[in-house]
Amino acid sequence: MRMSHPRRRRSRIRTARHLLAYVAALVAFGVAVSEAPGAVSAPAARAIPAAPAVSARPGQAAACPTAWRITWQRLANRIKAPVYCPAWLPDPLTGDIGGRWNNIDSVAKDGAYLMGFVWQETGPGAAGGELHVNLRGYPGRPVIPTCEDTLNDGGKIVRRKLPCFADARGTKRARGITVTVYTVNQGADQWHVLYAWRLNGSLYTLSQHVAPPLTYAKVVANLDRELAALELVRPKG
Repeated sequence: MRMSHPRRRRSRIRTARHLLAYVAALVAFGVAVSEAPGAVSAPAARAIPAAPAVSARPGQAAACPTAWRITWQRLANRIKAPVYCPAWLPDPLTGDIGGRWNNIDSVAKDGAYLMGFVWQETGPGAAGGELHVNLRGYPGRPVIPTCEDTLNDGGKIVRRKLPCFADARGTKRARGITVTVYTVNQGADQWHVLYAWRLNGSLYTLSQHVAPPLTYAKVVANLDRELAALELVRPKG
């Protein structure tokens, strides 16, 4: 019987170990890529990891600035349903409907509303970017609405129905509000992290765009602060 040389045997063992380590590294890299915040997991939408829990300060009360609250009171009176005034939005945004940063002011005949607030700046690096926050309400409608997605399938236009908010990533709670976190959303909330909750048979949402100069973690931190600062405004008259 021919015996292998000890040095050659040790060399083969080292080679096998290196190969196993290399394969393990490739697997780990693949997992990291598939779970990264920028991974795509649904039609033209970004899947984002589950968000951390909200930590609201005990005894801290949300209070919208008077000028903001007046505009949300008008909305509540108009649709005859409660709305949520954002007592805090990331700088430089302000939460007054009709104000400088309010780019979307949409109210449907059934009272469903979408209020959007956006800041945009063009420029390289930190000089450019976008802040975009949406607040929605669906009075008397607790279910997630349906959106339409249009695709071009080999020259044929295909339209399909899908939930406007999808890919639920758990729940969190702040100031008595329990929200579900959605990470694949459509329409004005595409590329947003979205929080959805219900109050007395009505659906409400709060979302923010994941875009420079903010990281995913910063967007979630903003949403947590926005959620903890919502003030419920009930209709009068």
